[in-house]
Amino acid sequence: MKLALDPQMFYSSSSVYQLPDIVASLGYDWMELSPKADFVPFYKHPRIDDAGVKRLKKLASDAGVGIASVLPVLRWSGPDEDQRQAAVRAWKRVIQITVDLGVEVINSEFSGRPAAPETAEALFLKSMDELLPIFEREGLQLIIEPHPDDFIEDGIEAVNMIRGLNKDWLGFLYCTPHAFHQGHDPATIIEAAGEKVRYVHLADAWNHLTSNGLRYITNPGGNTVRVHQHMEMGMGEVDYDVIFAALAAVDFDGVISSCVFGWEEDARGVSERQRDKALALIGKHFGSDAVQQVRSSKITSPS
Repeated sequence: MKLALDPQMFYSSSSVYQLPDIVASLGYDWMELSPKADFVPFYKHPRIDDAGVKRLKKLASDAGVGIASVLPVLRWSGPDEDQRQAAVRAWKRVIQITVDLGVEVINSEFSGRPAAPETAEALFLKSMDELLPIFEREGLQLIIEPHPDDFIEDGIEAVNMIRGLNKDWLGFLYCTPHAFHQGHDPATIIEAAGEKVRYVHLADAWNHLTSNGLRYITNPGGNTVRVHQHMEMGMGEVDYDVIFAALAAVDFDGVISSCVFGWEEDARGVSERQRDKALALIGKHFGSDAVQQVRSSKITSPS
């Protein structure tokens, strides 16, 4: 098991090349590289060249920080064919960057529109026809999460789609701040995913479904906006004991990544407290040996 940090709260003030030292200084041995303007932006082609990839790999190695995953978000499910083709082109470059960094895991989303789920699924599968052979050739894991406002938001449906693609290196990501958008309680989804659960995002959220759905009021009434947060654990209503007990029950041995956004004024404090809370939950539900495994997983490979 690995404990990683998505250092997104440092993105606005730091280049991608500064992140390894920041992550190391916060007591994490692994980092997750989510969409970033000078690396792989949201919905755009990567903004880093081969020299930059080589530099980033060396900086991470020098800092003693492993890159747990690269997380692109690209429109490989449309909504139109031009966007899909551009996304596939960008995906191919992301795959090469990931391989050159020495990373074995890519996380992503289904990235389609919920208003036209059949069209989005058809375009997603068309993209997968092109990309799956490349993932397989490069020996990468692809781990996908259902996301609010995607064409698959339901956790069980996401697990079934991933199983339906019939590749053992395809996995499922359980995102705790999306717990109230996934249609089922966390234990049910994690149990259904079983060995496919290979990545977990840790952050908190409020349950927007309580009080007859009136906790959040958006105008005009009846619109389809999705509301959630990525808060520090303990600020919201996610039940982490239930989640970690379910993960232990399926013998989870993947990556747990702290993914808090929106508290940049206390980014260091939040990240450190997230680390400690995650380790406490691992110890409680997986045992002290698992904590020791996490603490001793520090990257030592040369650049």
